[in-house]
Amino acid sequence: MNRRWILSIVVTIALIGAGIYGYFFIKQAIPKQLTVLSSLYIEMETEEKEQVPQVLKEIIFESQKLVVKIELQDGSFGSGFLYNNKGDVVTNAHVVSNVKEVKVITADSKELTGEVIGISMDTDVAVVRVPDLEGTEPFRLAKTRKAELGDDVIALGSPLGLQNTVTTGIISGVGRNFDIDSFKYEDVFQISAPIAPGNSGGPLIDSKTGEVVGINSATMDKGVIGFSIPLNNVIALLEGWSESPMQSLPRIGANAPGNSEGTATTNEDIATYLVNYFYESLNYRDYVTAYSLLGSTWQSETSYEDFRAGYLDFLTIETEDLLTKQAGRNVEVVTVITVQQRSDRGVSYKKYKVTFELGLENDQMKILSEKRKAME
Repeated sequence: MNRRWILSIVVTIALIGAGIYGYFFIKQAIPKQLTVLSSLYIEMETEEKEQVPQVLKEIIFESQKLVVKIELQDGSFGSGFLYNNKGDVVTNAHVVSNVKEVKVITADSKELTGEVIGISMDTDVAVVRVPDLEGTEPFRLAKTRKAELGDDVIALGSPLGLQNTVTTGIISGVGRNFDIDSFKYEDVFQISAPIAPGNSGGPLIDSKTGEVVGINSATMDKGVIGFSIPLNNVIALLEGWSESPMQSLPRIGANAPGNSEGTATTNEDIATYLVNYFYESLNYRDYVTAYSLLGSTWQSETSYEDFRAGYLDFLTIETEDLLTKQAGRNVEVVTVITVQQRSDRGVSYKKYKVTFELGLENDQMKILSEKRKAME
């Protein structure tokens, strides 16, 4: 009996001890392991989210250095980009039609001289040689690969003379064909990235690889739909001019699309473009770009976080015709927008009358204020 009683006590104590040990092990060791695993997961997730926009910013930063503004003596202008290490700049034929020498302005505002060494009478492309850019590392080109429907793209250039302007969008259509005066546009991209007069000749860039996939060339009179010539369709022509520059340049019709599209613009033109660009950025949920268009007073009174929060429930924004007029030194733009808006009750459509005031700050047009009034 004594032995059995002693054995029973020993077993009981052992079980109690094991239970106590197990309790403290679970309480202390296991949570520590879980904490480590959770923190690793969170760090990886955060890094992944931040990586993509950082790459996009780097592509834009590096690309802007290689995009130039091209000016003619008559005041017209367009855009271009460096495509080889000989100092050759690609642009549209209508930007440099009927001239031999042009002014080339770099991203850091250096004014250089360029000479047209190749131009087509049918396809809207040309090459300008800029000796001062020889030896500069050029863009990476998608010479054999063609962009596809839905690809994310960046359009760079000088719309309305606003140098170093960046807009984003997608390839929204392919295989478009049309004629503008003497130029035939065949198998071109339709793009949703907003472009305007002055963008012509600028590069269309794959936002994932940084390669040039097209040459921005035309835009519709209404809306912000643009068209870009696929680079791989014309690369052989461009390289031919670089190897053997044309000795004499053909004369292109006086009504070529660029002879009037890149002329000096009014403040009303720029204001209209900026308001369209503002809403286009909001539709793409690109709140950073939209916020950058605001004037300093508006930005000082409204933080980026509050600005973004004010538009988060706007799913889509459609604008009607913009009415623009001079208001003293500033410009007033009035439009009616239809908003697909999210609320606690679900999704609904609402109309607002919106009045913008725009003005110059450090020689750059900015959106100074916005007054939004709901319509019945």
